[in-house]
Amino acid sequence: MNTKKVNKLALGVIKLIAGIVVLILAFLIGRILLNGLPHVSWHFLTTPSRSFTAGGGIGIQLFNSFYLLVLTLLISFPLSLGAGIYLAEYAPKNRVTETVRMAIEVLSSLPSVVVGLFGFLLFVVQFKMGFSIISGAIALTFFNLPLLTRNVEDSLNNVPKLQREAGLALGLSKWHTVTKIILPEALPGIITGIVLCAGRVFGEAAALIYTAGQSATNIDFMNWNPFSESSPLNLFRPAETLAVHIWKINSEGIMPDAEQISAGASAVLIVAVLIFNLSARYLGNRLYKRLTASK
Repeated sequence: MNTKKVNKLALGVIKLIAGIVVLILAFLIGRILLNGLPHVSWHFLTTPSRSFTAGGGIGIQLFNSFYLLVLTLLISFPLSLGAGIYLAEYAPKNRVTETVRMAIEVLSSLPSVVVGLFGFLLFVVQFKMGFSIISGAIALTFFNLPLLTRNVEDSLNNVPKLQREAGLALGLSKWHTVTKIILPEALPGIITGIVLCAGRVFGEAAALIYTAGQSATNIDFMNWNPFSESSPLNLFRPAETLAVHIWKINSEGIMPDAEQISAGASAVLIVAVLIFNLSARYLGNRLYKRLTASK
């Protein structure tokens, strides 16, 4: 068999594998959306869940998911940005730096249930925070921090060295070169990584079962005092998220319409994750064109 035939055969096999993967993904997403979207309505998205009667919704769980996501990003992004800048621009090449990078790789590969158990033992039990939003947010920070740090470092490393040399040649300090030249050039990749990590965090369940809890307390959306027990902003209240709610319904199913609630909640979760992924591509391309003045 000559080289051209081998090349065509290999290309055909690769296209076939890619097509199979796309078909499997389309089948899974399509099945979830077809089964769940008919049960999604404004009433379903805003009504609190019910335990023993039909007609409940996912309003509180949906709010808890977004609230936990925002808190996690507020904690993890500044830390990962600083760590990524240090590793990419300032860290010397020695054993300490290699150990830090190896630790990041190990942390990024930990199963989420292990992170959840660690958060349970440390924050829920040892620090006596209980099952709460703040416990879940810190646990998700450990879950999210290695990925964001690696994303920031890779985005900065992808900026050509000529950009750094140009800044230094103009008399700028190292810090000004990083903040005024390197970061704006790497911003599209960083934003893309943040949005993708947000989608990953939004759909997380295992780490939150042991930290944020499996109950959604009744909250008053008219009470925005963060120190009140009924306030949605209270950091020390239990917060069942959408992903945890889906798991709980499928494991217990104590309401008559459990199947419909599970299907609708799964469809909402899939739509949210798809929006996160599509937004990452859109924002990344938009920022790249704007910051690099390309068409």
